[in-house]
Amino acid sequence: MLSVEGLEVRYGGYLALSDVSLHVAAGEIVCLLGANGSGKSSLMNAVSGLVAPAAGRVTFDGADITHVPTYHRLARGLAHVLERRRLFPYMTVLENLLLGAYVPAMRPGRAEALESVLTLFPALRDRQSQLAHTLSGGEQQMVAIGRALMSRPRFIMLDEPSLGLAPALVQDLFRTIRALNARGLTVLLVEQNVVASLKLANRAYVLENGRIVMSGTGPALLEDDRVRQAYLGL
Repeated sequence: MLSVEGLEVRYGGYLALSDVSLHVAAGEIVCLLGANGSGKSSLMNAVSGLVAPAAGRVTFDGADITHVPTYHRLARGLAHVLERRRLFPYMTVLENLLLGAYVPAMRPGRAEALESVLTLFPALRDRQSQLAHTLSGGEQQMVAIGRALMSRPRFIMLDEPSLGLAPALVQDLFRTIRALNARGLTVLLVEQNVVASLKLANRAYVLENGRIVMSGTGPALLEDDRVRQAYLGL
């Protein structure tokens, strides 16, 4: 479904990604692991079109989208939940959600998509008129994911969705990701909670200094001594 080949991303003279290649098959949950600054967010931003790669190619559903504008990628079924949620703080929950379906082709199904999001996150139903910045961290993450789901994507990228959430809410979040995947949504996940994400993922890639240094199934990497030493302190 998604293929990244030889991707290179630069910010001025800084090389953020170098010769990165990976793939995500339809129906998979694939996790990206790595320390801060390893290039995980840069990779997601290149896939969604928020940054332009210096080299390489991004293919989605067999079509080259390397130079396709972000809003066209959204219309093709690719959604991106950014790190730290990036809501519009002085807009209401409903306004934030509706922005997820701003592409004209999505508007006829907007009411149905909204009802689906409110069913998935019932806590938001009574908060639709509340300003986003007044929500708790968990509720804001619900809005961020719900906004992405408003476009009715087939592929979703989640960048550090559990950041700043209480442990009980993290468990709810991972249950939600599993449920979305069970409905047929393909997931690319960046997550600090290494154990939970590897238990959830079909496969994972490990990034170090802008390069992929390891890959494998979630259970295999969870038992790998290098992963256990680097990320679990074992």
